[in-house]
Amino acid sequence: MTLSIVIPVYNEEENIQILHEKLKKVLDSLNKEYEILFIDDGSTDKTLSILEEIQSGDNNVLVLSLRRNFGQTAAFAAGFDFARGDVIVTMDGDLQNDPADIPKLLEFIKDNDLVSGWRKKRKDPFLSRRLPSRIANWLISNVTGVKLHDYGCSLKAYRRDVIKNLKLYGEMHRFIPAVASWYGVRIAEVETVHYPRLRGSSKYGISRTIKVVLDLITVKFLQSFSTKPIQFFGPIGVLSGILGFLVSVYLTIDKLFFGRNIGGRPLLLLGALLIIVGIQLIGMGLLGEMIVRVYHESQRKPIYAIKKILGPETK
Repeated sequence: MTLSIVIPVYNEEENIQILHEKLKKVLDSLNKEYEILFIDDGSTDKTLSILEEIQSGDNNVLVLSLRRNFGQTAAFAAGFDFARGDVIVTMDGDLQNDPADIPKLLEFIKDNDLVSGWRKKRKDPFLSRRLPSRIANWLISNVTGVKLHDYGCSLKAYRRDVIKNLKLYGEMHRFIPAVASWYGVRIAEVETVHYPRLRGSSKYGISRTIKVVLDLITVKFLQSFSTKPIQFFGPIGVLSGILGFLVSVYLTIDKLFFGRNIGGRPLLLLGALLIIVGIQLIGMGLLGEMIVRVYHESQRKPIYAIKKILGPETK
């Protein structure tokens, strides 16, 4: 198996047949072995029955039907687990991505580990979709250090060894390039065609922005401190403790040398609070270190990623 196409779908009965026809036309022209994985994410319309009909007439199609709507990240994760291709391409099922862009992604994946689509001329509403997306892309790029114009574009290509090492949860599918950067992968971004949605209704909304921000915080923490939590909590705890200690010293001097009453001063409460918070943060960091150590030792999870091994043992 050379190529796997992973497509999560949810209530796309009006689009799925057309998408399959366009995909088959493009993929057949590549002269490569391929499979198309449709992940039905608990659709409540006729999507699943249409997919069953498509699969019965095309042996290159695999349909995964989830028991309920778990969300796009879970659907992608299911597709990645079952994909057998050396290269895995993801895309949306709403016909806004163009299957004709797949050969372009495959050309770039030859020299890269991950290729991300860029909907430069996006056809979505500005206020509800494009503006929040621009803000999110700027924020994610600057926080994670992985500069991409369009994190939200589902049209991406991955090498098998990259995607099989990732564990997805939450809304993490959009952060895959940032998470994969930990492994030192080569990432490219290419312009892709984007069409307006003509059939069905969008499953995205501005309400997802909060979830994206929260997951971004998680990604940044995991990216920088997943194996060394004390280095995140420790400095903040030490700083808080030092500030609390200095406040306490100031109040002690004020009491002993100047005879002022400090019992009812808010500054006394602040000093005590800073010291307590500092101790708690350092304690959290130490507990985090213990949890990380137990996790890596029990799971035998490496803290490194090997690209290749050269030497007599590989021959």
